[in-house]
Amino acid sequence: MSHSQRDRPLLGIGLMLGFCLLIPFSDALAKMLGDQFPLWQLIMVRFIAQSGLLLPLALWRGAVIFPGVRVVRLAALRSVLQICGIAMMFSALRFLPLADAVAIAFVMPFIMLLLGHYVLGEEVGRRRMMACTVGFVGTLMVVQPSFAAVGWPALLPLGVAMIFALFMLVTRQIAKEIDPIALQGLGGIIGLPILLALLVLPEMGGNPPLIGWIAPPDQGALWLLVALGITGSLGHLLMSWSLRYAPASTLAPMQYLEIPMAALVGLVFFAEFPNGLALAGIAVTIAAGLYIVARERRLSRAD
Repeated sequence: MSHSQRDRPLLGIGLMLGFCLLIPFSDALAKMLGDQFPLWQLIMVRFIAQSGLLLPLALWRGAVIFPGVRVVRLAALRSVLQICGIAMMFSALRFLPLADAVAIAFVMPFIMLLLGHYVLGEEVGRRRMMACTVGFVGTLMVVQPSFAAVGWPALLPLGVAMIFALFMLVTRQIAKEIDPIALQGLGGIIGLPILLALLVLPEMGGNPPLIGWIAPPDQGALWLLVALGITGSLGHLLMSWSLRYAPASTLAPMQYLEIPMAALVGLVFFAEFPNGLALAGIAVTIAAGLYIVARERRLSRAD
């Protein structure tokens, strides 16, 4: 790809905005369907769509799907992390308001920074470490009212953040060795056999159960399942494409628009809205995250 193709920041920003607008709708669909279908089924629909939509697109573009044993092994680990992260997020949405779950999960950039320092040996200055602390305090402000209302499920988005931070670290290890769309498609075809293997487990409690398959009772439910798979896959495709046209430092601030969008979707579809403490925590989290982004951009320019 030529430099002119890569350096199109407005297109990259537009694609990232599409991601931020679409993913809250995908989460809302998961929340709507969570009381009707097993968690396993919702994740299976997501991976069927991911492989069915993105793998043909990658092949059409002439991308290499299996570039080497190392990449495939790390892609398999990435798929396991993605399955666990989606499972925890979909579970959290059964208990928490949409905006609260999304905002708590946005502790991930701070976890990424710390993992980059302690696992990869990357330099993290005192100011960025302080911003991580402030951002985590903001996250706790969002967790507190949710924890008081629903108990331990309020901690599930923290698990989501940790898992997807590891997911991003693994992605970083292979991002330069495989086309991003091919990587998503490969993750889908690796994830499907893993999910199918879970069917040997006994049906676990709950109504609906965690594992199993329930036929959609009507066409409305069927189309909601289809929409869940398409919106989730298309959203991550938009994010992958955005990184082809603009650097991550340019796109990172745009991702925080996902939080107010989730608040708006939660208000419209579920009559939910964060309370005062949660709103203050969201503001603190966004401010700390944007500070880290601005700090990274200044340092990269200095280099």
